[in-house]
Amino acid sequence: MTQAELYQALKSLGMPVVYSHFDTDPDNPPPSPPYIAYLFIDNDDFIADNVNYKSIDNYQIELYTNKKDLASEKLVEDKLKELELPFTKLEAWIDSEELFQVLYQIQLV
Repeated sequence: MTQAELYQALKSLGMPVVYSHFDTDPDNPPPSPPYIAYLFIDNDDFIADNVNYKSIDNYQIELYTNKKDLASEKLVEDKLKELELPFTKLEAWIDSEELFQVLYQIQLV
């Protein structure tokens, strides 16, 4: 799966999706939650004999909600399962934004 295919899969959930962050200003505020940001973190390429044989890119998908939103989490998790993308999941409350962040870590091979 490519990054472009990941983006299209996330867009199919019906929420605003952006790579990294939304560019905002007073005339262009961020969307109302729930929304998704995703970004490349690093890679764990399979390397042997000084050659990158297999590309393994690590991404994180961040779901932002203004309350604990099990329905939105289920949408994301069901899509990742449908795409056969194993994930780990973390959750945090961002006090300064008054938002929940549910972070999914995946690998694209």
